Amino acid sequence: MQLTRLTGVALAASMSIFALSACGPPSSSDNKSGDGGTKAASATSSKDFGGMDALVKAAKAEGELNVIALPPTWANYGEIIKKFSDKYGIKVNSAQPDAASQDEINAAKQLKGKSTAPDVFDLGQSVALANTDMYAPYQVETWADIPDGFKEASGLWVNDYGGYMSIGYNADKVPAVTKLSDLMDPKFKGAVALNGDPTQAGAAFSGVMMAALANGGSADDIAPGVNFFQKLKEAGNFVAVDPTPATIESGQTPGVLDWDYLNAAESAKLPSWKVVIPSDGAPVAGYYFQAINKDAPHPAAARLWQEYLYSDEGQNLWLAGGARPIRGDAMAKAGTIDKAKWDALPAVAGTPVTPSEEQNKAAADYLAKNWAKVVG
Repeated sequence: MQLTRLTGVALAASMSIFALSACGPPSSSDNKSGDGGTKAASATSSKDFGGMDALVKAAKAEGELNVIALPPTWANYGEIIKKFSDKYGIKVNSAQPDAASQDEINAAKQLKGKSTAPDVFDLGQSVALANTDMYAPYQVETWADIPDGFKEASGLWVNDYGGYMSIGYNADKVPAVTKLSDLMDPKFKGAVALNGDPTQAGAAFSGVMMAALANGGSADDIAPGVNFFQKLKEAGNFVAVDPTPATIESGQTPGVLDWDYLNAAESAKLPSWKVVIPSDGAPVAGYYFQAINKDAPHPAAARLWQEYLYSDEGQNLWLAGGARPIRGDAMAKAGTIDKAKWDALPAVAGTPVTPSEEQNKAAADYLAKNWAKVVG
């Protein structure tokens, strides 16, 4: 909702802004931590520090953590950052909260060797898998709870939180929605918005994929999704407005296609805002990727951040933001999940579809060639 977490082309202007803050001195990542002079930058688990207490001590000694592209209202990151900082007394420097995934990688390259470089990444799939040579392997203490298909074997990257594409709608402004085709109703005239440009924004891309699956397409064929939005526009229902909390609360965009956790965040502020995962087609799932910058200026703090995110506390904080934490099923079984919030997540029917890297690339190529000329 303007917080599109772009996974495609980076904004040149945002990189310029970030560069202006990159005037800090070079920072060595050879910080020694733990017994035996273990280097924090090469630690692959808390054991390499001598245990969690030693990791905490090393991270506190560094005193800071640099994060990038983490909007405060995206999956509850504002509270996550505050809780981490309060718990460990570590200052969290949050740069460019509305930046793209590619901006994160660009910043790490541009600021390599400087104290202002990002310590950690939170990335969309395509950018994450294209840059694995920039990550440091690390396995958190809760590693065994994370399903094998959602992590790289050595810990170069780990899926963190995710959700499903959904429709959010204001029940006081438009009719109830159960399926995507409901949005063609004339009562949705000038009412339906997509979270961003699908040639650049991951949420919007997945919204078009959801439309494809509901209209005879597949993860290999996104064209029916583009055709759906063309028809929606021709009907006068689609509006080329990036939805924000302000447009939702004012009634300007009473229907929004977005991740369920972002739509759910609006329900807390607007009781009439309902969230549904459409029943036509297969649900579209997506997880973000967490990784440590191998050249992190604060390598111990970066690793402690990972431990916090994948702890019960961190996972429940993502859940509080409406996102589905990667350890959710294991925590539900262990009784450590926030049950009320877990049970309140939107229901999902059918077998979820998570496009592969190859399918994403092919779909992105099609959108780049056809979206603007068909939908505008």
